[in-house]
Amino acid sequence: MSDSITGWQSRARRFVPAKRIQRSFVANFEKGILIWLAKRLPPWINSDHLTLLGFVAQCLVGVCYALAKSNPRMLLAGAICLALNWLGDSLDGTLARVRNRQRPRYGFYVDHITDTIAAFFLMGGLALSGYVHPLVALGMLIAFLMLSIEAYLATYALGEFRLSYWKVGPTEIRILLAAGNIALLRHSVVRFIGRETRLFDLGGVIAIAGMSGMLTASAIRHATQLYREERIS
Repeated sequence: MSDSITGWQSRARRFVPAKRIQRSFVANFEKGILIWLAKRLPPWINSDHLTLLGFVAQCLVGVCYALAKSNPRMLLAGAICLALNWLGDSLDGTLARVRNRQRPRYGFYVDHITDTIAAFFLMGGLALSGYVHPLVALGMLIAFLMLSIEAYLATYALGEFRLSYWKVGPTEIRILLAAGNIALLRHSVVRFIGRETRLFDLGGVIAIAGMSGMLTASAIRHATQLYREERIS
């Protein structure tokens, strides 16, 4: 028992939290709102409650998309769930920092494993919704997971955890999705380059291209940086 405690204490001492890089369009404004909310939450609400709220809400977004195939009004419910996902997913870490109750290893692991599982539910719901081709939804899921892997590898190798790319972060994506849900109620099909296409198919292809570009640029930049830092003479 004493050996396991000593080993845990040794790992905790060696662990250095990665530098968070958040440079999205709404980052500064969002940070102020989150701190204001964190200071006013009742003491019985903790970061785990908020993480659970964010996870369940994102899974419910996928459920809403699946149900929207037969009831388009579920798109509005999905937009509400996106707002709840933002609240839980964005506020959990802020609350821990405001109260000085941080658990960096636990928080990093739980936050991102739940994001991964919830992304599967969200994209799965989209694939079942009839508003997007299943292959486009699958492509978005794969691109998201690959970009996430790159971010986690860079966190380990460089000590920097990037939360946004090209000024776009999770909050901007939620805003775009919620706006898309509302737009679907009026125009599920748009004309693009002379052809009619589903709005979310077009948006999905753009998202895949964007995430692929972010992945490629980040992988090249980070590999180059690591090569220079560990050059063999």
